Amino acid sequence: MNELQALLSPRSIAILGASADLNKVNGRALRFLLEKGYDGKIFPVNPKYQAIAGLRCYPDVGALPEAPDLAVIAVPAAQVLAVVRELGQRGARSAVIFSSGFAEMGEPGRMLEQELAATASRSGMRLCGPNCLGLINAFDRVIATFGQFAEGDTPPGPVAFVTQSGAFGTAIAALARRRSLGLGYFVNTGNECDADFVQIMRAVLDDTRIRVGAGYLEGVRDGRGLRALAEHALDTGKPLTLTKVGRTAAGAKAAASHTGALAGADEVFEGVIRGLGVTRARNEEHMLDMVEVLGRCVLPGGRGLGIVTQSGGAGVLMADRAEETGLQVTQLALQTREALARVIPGFGTTGNPVDVTGQFVSDPDLLFDSVRIVMADPGVHIGVVWLQLMDAHVDKLVKIFNKINEIIDKPWVVCWVAAPEDALRQLRAAGIPVLRGAEPAVDAVAALARYAEARRNWLADAPARAALALPPPALPAGPGAVGSLEGQALLQSCGVATAAAKLVKSADEAVAAAEALGYPVVLKIESPDILHKTEAKGVALNLKDAAAVRGAYEQLLANARTYKAGARIAGVLVQAMAQGDVELVIGLKRDPTFGPVVMVGLGGVLIEVFKDVVFRAAPVTEAEALRMLDELKSRAVLDGVRGKPPVDRAALARMVSAVSRFGAAAGPRLAELDLNPVLAGTQGATAVDWLMLLD
Repeated sequence: MNELQALLSPRSIAILGASADLNKVNGRALRFLLEKGYDGKIFPVNPKYQAIAGLRCYPDVGALPEAPDLAVIAVPAAQVLAVVRELGQRGARSAVIFSSGFAEMGEPGRMLEQELAATASRSGMRLCGPNCLGLINAFDRVIATFGQFAEGDTPPGPVAFVTQSGAFGTAIAALARRRSLGLGYFVNTGNECDADFVQIMRAVLDDTRIRVGAGYLEGVRDGRGLRALAEHALDTGKPLTLTKVGRTAAGAKAAASHTGALAGADEVFEGVIRGLGVTRARNEEHMLDMVEVLGRCVLPGGRGLGIVTQSGGAGVLMADRAEETGLQVTQLALQTREALARVIPGFGTTGNPVDVTGQFVSDPDLLFDSVRIVMADPGVHIGVVWLQLMDAHVDKLVKIFNKINEIIDKPWVVCWVAAPEDALRQLRAAGIPVLRGAEPAVDAVAALARYAEARRNWLADAPARAALALPPPALPAGPGAVGSLEGQALLQSCGVATAAAKLVKSADEAVAAAEALGYPVVLKIESPDILHKTEAKGVALNLKDAAAVRGAYEQLLANARTYKAGARIAGVLVQAMAQGDVELVIGLKRDPTFGPVVMVGLGGVLIEVFKDVVFRAAPVTEAEALRMLDELKSRAVLDGVRGKPPVDRAALARMVSAVSRFGAAAGPRLAELDLNPVLAGTQGATAVDWLMLLD
């Protein structure tokens, strides 16, 4: 935990503003520490009392016998700054600030909060809050909170939960307790004037007792830090799952490029974390489904799903959902089907999903043998067992599931609809995940499979990632759109194939350029004031002779003047006609949260209509670029449709990686880059139009 050790695992705690009424907000932390058996030193501080709950109470910070590791501050906002100053002078190392009345109240509160952070920083103190519920370290029985969650049992467990919301975070923690998940840490970060979500999550994940991290986010202040956190989680093999609100809020106004227009905050967030193995939850229940499976299951070797059920209908429902989430409902091997046929009744089903019917109640070995056989199939990597009710058979079923758990070394979960509470308690105590419904079960194991795949890819890509860095390119000095030929030279320097082009300033020059490049050619208006050429009717395609070139040249100039009077015209670009079967877009944007992000999608003029794009933080390896292509909804187009051959995916991946490397190397002056369209065919990929914008 390093610099946050004193905050998260203090050996001594001072409670400032402590109340003798242990049910008040400023008395509850003391009560919880005593009730839970915290074995460090506790120093109540309040000049009104000589003693509280049998402990000596000190009049002020200066009277403390030693500098505390952690101070719990429960005084009015107007007093907090002075208290933090006194704590810093006394040598306190950290503080949790319950008090509200800071940045959440507007500009005066924001200024007070900034002064508070600066005061703590000067003395080396770390702060959690203000305006927070505080934290719980269940391992060391540090209960520095006034929240309702601490009223119940707080047994330690392998899950670390960090939340930016106090009330909603408490609700999630309470649900986790009902599932017996065991929160080793619960931390509400509040206003984050100092220690933020990323720093605290990094610290708690570094605890060897933690297996999985879960977080609730309302906003991301440190995108680069979140990226580093996710990379660290992948390195250490600790899954991270996040619920982030604000899916539909546009994070950026429409920009000059297609990439900029499509790069909303949520789209970028989704792409960046997905590329880093972070699973994203839709809501609190979905989060806990994933946490339960990620925290209790070994990692699968693939996406093959085996389903054993007592209901054919439930099996079909799960099979449908599995396909939607990217899982593969395994076609069982002949040997597996033959083995199942020997144990399953004739009215059951030996295909996958396997329907054992309700017969297993009278013959428990039927369920045991069916699951054992299915999970032994080499194509099955994850298993789901579905059943419902069975109140009268809890002990029998728990015994079966425990026996299965002893012999199977692949991940599997139980989906028990309307499960008796005793069954849930016993199975979870045995470390067996139990999900509440067919779709939640499939979603949870799909998250497990995605994480396992992401970690395998991350480890395999390590050598390639180490070689991604490029030297900074020599960008033009001025801001705005970079000229086409200058942009082309920059792109070609990093390995991006572009269509040959010449800039001309007369019809005669256009004809000469066309003859040098070879017919047919394309003519495009070149103007820093006309960024989307097609909107200005500034493109003429498939010009096959000199007469067509001359006519197109004059027409483009007239169209440009009509579209935007006074537009600066640098000339006309003459390009050779490139070949390709599929149009794509490859772009790059300087995101205000994550820095450079790269995008790939189906391109052309309808890109902003279909919005079939995938984002990643730049730079990316060629292997990661291939995975981006696989995430496109229209990826089948790349494999060839209506008799067309498949495109060269490897060439596309090289281009995506090259653009991402260029963007990462270019630094903050490169605001946006758009290659649209990129024509992909069987023999490679070529960018035929590009727009580069400098800040």
